[in-house]
Amino acid sequence: MESQIHTLHKKLVSQEISCLDLVKEKLEALKQNTNNTVNSLLEDSALESAKKVDQKIASGESIGLLEGIPFGIKDVYMVQGTYTTASSDLLKNYKSAYTATAIQKLLDAGAIPIVKENCDSFGHGSSSENTIFGAVKNAINPELVGGGSSGGSAVNVAKDYTVFSIGGDTGGSVRQPAGYNNVYGLKPTYGRISRYGLMAYASSTDCVGPIAKSIEDIRIVLNTMSGKDAKDQTTYTSKAITEEAISSNGSIKSVGYFKNFVESDAIDEKIKADFFSAIEKIKAKGIEVKELDFFKSDTLVSTYYTLAMAETASNLSRLDGTNYGNRIESDNLKETYSVTRSENFSEETKRRIVGGNQVLSQGFSDEIYLKGLSLRDQISQNFEEDFSEVDIIISPVTPMSPPKIGDSLKDPLAMYLSDAYTVGFSLGQLPTLTVPQGTETGLQITAAKDNDELVLKFANFLKDTI
Repeated sequence: MESQIHTLHKKLVSQEISCLDLVKEKLEALKQNTNNTVNSLLEDSALESAKKVDQKIASGESIGLLEGIPFGIKDVYMVQGTYTTASSDLLKNYKSAYTATAIQKLLDAGAIPIVKENCDSFGHGSSSENTIFGAVKNAINPELVGGGSSGGSAVNVAKDYTVFSIGGDTGGSVRQPAGYNNVYGLKPTYGRISRYGLMAYASSTDCVGPIAKSIEDIRIVLNTMSGKDAKDQTTYTSKAITEEAISSNGSIKSVGYFKNFVESDAIDEKIKADFFSAIEKIKAKGIEVKELDFFKSDTLVSTYYTLAMAETASNLSRLDGTNYGNRIESDNLKETYSVTRSENFSEETKRRIVGGNQVLSQGFSDEIYLKGLSLRDQISQNFEEDFSEVDIIISPVTPMSPPKIGDSLKDPLAMYLSDAYTVGFSLGQLPTLTVPQGTETGLQITAAKDNDELVLKFANFLKDTI
């Protein structure tokens, strides 16, 4: 698909459409949607912003490329004055006191937020069923899950309720739902975009990520949100990626894939066959394809969840009803904390907090948590060696097709294993893009750190190859 942002921009400038009508159309579609993608609509502010864009155009002023473009925000981002619930009972009445840096940059560019989107509570889940607003339904087949945790964001893009959406990716939470709903979803290099104002799940892998229907729209939104931020010390200054830079594939000579990922018994036979078919088409274009050795998927999953649970236990310790959230009074202060957290956190969130406290506790931290940190370092080193051999790594997004709604909740382990092909790239802090091609749930394209441009370049190549 061609860039919706460019198309709408031209229509707005030529006054073929009005911004007010565009925003009203999207809001109406969101009101009528039956996919459970909406936590709250930002109707009043969106309509007011749209009127200002129309007035600007009518007076002959020029507008920026993103000005007047309606977009969605996963409900884990602060936007001043809006409800930011994280799809949880604990924060269901919480209003943001400030705006996340990434979102502020989009607002400064003139983009118009219209919806806070349904997601797994605090990002805990791979299906967007762990939410007080009801399970997100897949855009293609509503009997299936929308994917998680940014399920509402991916479904809204797939259904054209938003032009693009901003999800959050910790272990695959942008890439997996993008794959489930046949859209593009990018986890940029860790630190390229500020995390300030994003509710922390696992701070060492959390990334702000755009979801859209075209590579060009991903590029535009990525450039807008990128950059160093004094409020997030992990951020760095990055070069803007130009449209011309990603239009040619000349610099990509070799592609690798992890043999053990696709020769596992866990992968669906159809996804495996389609993946190898895609590999053959890449070879036919004269690109060298190499088999690579990597850690077993169960090692990646256990390493990721050990560290992610430890970090979320620490990050969510502040939510006790005193400063934030729905406080439930009890006999004394200790009981009040206990009841507030027990009653307001979901079963999945409690499972992750308990698991995190366990691996951080005395007697376990040396044996489990420190081993997880050591394995993460080994995984990063493995990637450095791989990218000395190949330019790009390609992999399936998931080993299986999307499950039916309800199935994941019965088997948390199966839900964790659905992240088997995404979490390794998160641990390596690498730029990784889901493209809606190649297999039922798409393909992942990964490059070395701060090589997001190469990822988008190869995605353009694949668009015309597979």
